[in-house]
Amino acid sequence: MKFEDHFSAQSGQYAQFRPRYPDAMYEYLASIVPARSLVWDCGTGNGQAAVNLAEHFDRVYATDASAEQIARAYPHPKVEYHVEPAEEVALESSSADLVTVAQAVHWFDFDKFHGEVQRVLKTNGVLAVWTYGWPEISPQVDKAVYKFYSETLSGYWPERIRYAEEGYHTLPFPYEEIMPPSFAMENKWNLSQLIGFLDSWSGTQKYLEQKRKHPLEEVWEELASDWEDEEEKRTVRWALHFRIGRRS
Repeated sequence: MKFEDHFSAQSGQYAQFRPRYPDAMYEYLASIVPARSLVWDCGTGNGQAAVNLAEHFDRVYATDASAEQIARAYPHPKVEYHVEPAEEVALESSSADLVTVAQAVHWFDFDKFHGEVQRVLKTNGVLAVWTYGWPEISPQVDKAVYKFYSETLSGYWPERIRYAEEGYHTLPFPYEEIMPPSFAMENKWNLSQLIGFLDSWSGTQKYLEQKRKHPLEEVWEELASDWEDEEEKRTVRWALHFRIGRRS
């Protein structure tokens, strides 16, 4: 099968190829906070986490520094979207029961962000940040995806991506920590959906911009030969990695 680039023109549709976090994760986060009045979802992107948090909280204040992401965010009657940086948010002091950051905290100014979290959280309020690991599908596909990430896109990733690579273990985190249970995401995807996910990576788009050819061509044969039927739905799994802390 020949690789056909149907994705680059749709790279702005970030939400289309993002995996979904499990409902049990949101239920857990709601269970460890002092109340369920207000959650600040920081770096909300398209609002994927925000709309799910709204099922458990009275109000969700969702912010992102990108006006384009906010313009594409999922609407919800209990979610307020605002274009604001993580380091300065228009919330009252001691107002939030929970602050969440999904797959974004490694881009923030850590000292300023943590200062704002300390200001916004109630006493005993909780900060929860998380990232996810490699997609797990099959040995051959997993090997091709890792090769794409570490070899093809080498030099096209920003330096701070290392925090996500390390599962946030080395992330500065000045809080009394809480150890959560294990959570993972699972989706049923065909090959086209996996390609869309890989295409949404910032490293892919930077490579494409600089070289004017699609980097997925380099691993397409390995992916396609293992998948065989492009329309076959396969289970894709990502382990989630958390840092969760309480404001004492």
